[in-house]
Amino acid sequence: MKPTHRAPRMILAIVASAVATLAAVAGAPVRPQLVVGIVVDGLEQDYLDLLRESFGAGGFNRLLDNGVVIPALDYGTPLDAAGATALLATGATADISSIDAATRFDREALRTVPLLHDPDVMGSYTSETYSPAALAVSTIADEARIAGGGVTAVYAIAADPQQAILLGGHAANSALWLNAENGNWATSTFYKEPPAGLAARNRQRPLAISLDTMSWTPLRPASAYTHLPDHLTRYPFRYTFGRSRAERVAKFMTTPLLNTEITRLATEIIATPDFGAHEGPDMLNLAYTIAPFVDSKSADTRYELMDSYLRLDADLEQLFAAIDRGPGMDRTLIYLAATPPGSRSRRDDERWQVPFGEFSTRKAISLLNMYLIALHGNGEWVKGYHRNAFYLNDKLVGERNIDPAAIRTEAADFLERMSGVRRAFTIDDIINERAGEGSEALRRNTSISHAGDVYIAPAAGWEVVDDWQTPASATRTPMVHREVAPTGIAVIMAPGVDARKIATPVDARTIAPTVARLLRIRSPNGASLPPLAL
Repeated sequence: MKPTHRAPRMILAIVASAVATLAAVAGAPVRPQLVVGIVVDGLEQDYLDLLRESFGAGGFNRLLDNGVVIPALDYGTPLDAAGATALLATGATADISSIDAATRFDREALRTVPLLHDPDVMGSYTSETYSPAALAVSTIADEARIAGGGVTAVYAIAADPQQAILLGGHAANSALWLNAENGNWATSTFYKEPPAGLAARNRQRPLAISLDTMSWTPLRPASAYTHLPDHLTRYPFRYTFGRSRAERVAKFMTTPLLNTEITRLATEIIATPDFGAHEGPDMLNLAYTIAPFVDSKSADTRYELMDSYLRLDADLEQLFAAIDRGPGMDRTLIYLAATPPGSRSRRDDERWQVPFGEFSTRKAISLLNMYLIALHGNGEWVKGYHRNAFYLNDKLVGERNIDPAAIRTEAADFLERMSGVRRAFTIDDIINERAGEGSEALRRNTSISHAGDVYIAPAAGWEVVDDWQTPASATRTPMVHREVAPTGIAVIMAPGVDARKIATPVDARTIAPTVARLLRIRSPNGASLPPLAL
């Protein structure tokens, strides 16, 4: 009988299989034990590129060099910080999440109210009462908390209460925001587990006291502010927050010093024992702002804006250093996403003779009401205005037996003929995707439950003066409409994920499911798009 070689071959096959399995396990991405989500209002790719050589190695450059960079994160339509934050946190657009902006129009009270206002809860260290009750779906923070069985910790920090709550979701230990009246870190009784030491922090180190000696001046020498005109560097800016100034905390919150205050609280949470050391992922979500400074004496705020970028870079370096000292960056997933740029910017100085106009909402309501009276008889046909939307009198329309869609079309046709209006369309046009270019995205980003009846798109260079409820004589900074692309930069840096750039536009709805996949947890229940293949 000839000798057989079957046994040695079987042994070799088993060994090869074991080696392959071990190699696969060794090469598998490490499941992060800490997630740090960062939303930055106003962050622009152009300024990141412009200032990269002025940044340090441990902030923006650490992210951009080691992460997956998405230069064009597409939100579909321009959104405010709250609407964009909700989309990022849930992976769902407003028609699913019910969150399209920070505020809505109350048809009964005829006034603007915060979307997350909740009279059934109480504020802690604030009179503000907010909760996530109006948020109709789960967030990535909710899913992380659920996956951890309540053992893991989830915190959210922002200057704005609604952003903090949207980042914290329904299940967070706590969502924290800065009280604009007294400078305390505040939360809501909806959240049951505020960070240890919060009361002591507010009592012993209140922001209101430190503002007495605080000022905002350029962080670096003028040479660090790349391509800044010489005439701006000759007169360095200086802003103070002394006791004599009314609303000084609110003014502080419009400066980049706010980001440093958020970072201080964030690093204290990261330094908490066991944070980032649980079996499931702990999470810390932050909202920074880098929006143009509105209290400048000049319309040219490039000096202040560049300083905001340099300061945020330093804040990120401090944040990442705290992670290095604590949980370790090799066990941490970080994702950063910029909200879309705002469509309103300060009006240029009159000496440049750039065309400018003012669209008065009070005048528009009056003229529209007179027009509808001529068509349908006496009555208060227009109830109010909010965020480019006019609200008609539904009760009167019903009493007169008028087709609601027909009167909305009549109102839109009239408004479209007014100076300062590029186009006008009805809520019916939005629902049926007849609102022109970008109709499908506009439908997704509109919450029908509190939508207006007729919407206007302002003309470029025009200021929409919301003087329907606020006197036209009230002091204001002229803010004109500017056409902008609804995109922002995003970066995802995680263990086992190679750095690269995704050149094509990426739908913003994919961020939440992508983070969920890297954490090996469920996607939020309203997220319909698949995750990115990283």
